Amino acid sequence: MGILYQRVLLKLSGEALAGEMGYGIDPLVLSRIAGELREVQDLGIQMAIVIGGGNIFRGLQAAAEGMDRATADYMGMLATVLNALALQDALEKAGLITRVCSAIEMPAVAEQYIRRRAIRHLEKGRVVIFAAGTGNPFFTTDTAAALRAVEIGAEVILKATKVDGVFSADPMIEPTAQHLPRLTYIEVLNRGLKVMDTTAITMCMDNRLPIVVFNLGRRGNIGRILMGEPIGSTVGALE
Repeated sequence: MGILYQRVLLKLSGEALAGEMGYGIDPLVLSRIAGELREVQDLGIQMAIVIGGGNIFRGLQAAAEGMDRATADYMGMLATVLNALALQDALEKAGLITRVCSAIEMPAVAEQYIRRRAIRHLEKGRVVIFAAGTGNPFFTTDTAAALRAVEIGAEVILKATKVDGVFSADPMIEPTAQHLPRLTYIEVLNRGLKVMDTTAITMCMDNRLPIVVFNLGRRGNIGRILMGEPIGSTVGALE
């Protein structure tokens, strides 16, 4: 079985970096993720990453508690930069060459995001970490992942979660929830399934960009997906 995708975008939630702590950054989790991405890179895959900031700050939650929404969202974007730098450090300790590209200019710590430069980094075998979301308030990092994936010509979005794909209900709450291995974009939207937000799903649908939702906690899942194994759930167009 050959490699199914050559250029991929991995969407990591900020919570994924917190591990069992539930907040902040767990160095052991960072190290494990970096080790797995090193194995993927060794396959010759071009890997880009969009990371959230929910382990440090959640803009929507702060806005719901009375903070100005735009201000809260900018704070959330800055939280993603902290996570991106931590991930960069872990990846470079694992022997990978990386670049952090920020949608908000901060030249002391990251490159400004420029599409053609980011693509060139991927072509040279560097792991590119996109930070600061889209650089605009009112857009989630899910939407940033869809936008960056389309811009760089990624063949798939790998959406890392804590469960084994998409279910008819939250399997953490409903043990009888049904696993849904294949879905169309329209099904996700009509059923209100929490895969990615509506804007991100719509962008993927318009560009026929598939999304694979998988459990990051099962070691080797990323590599198995890239080799074509039916891991997790795939959201795509009608076949």
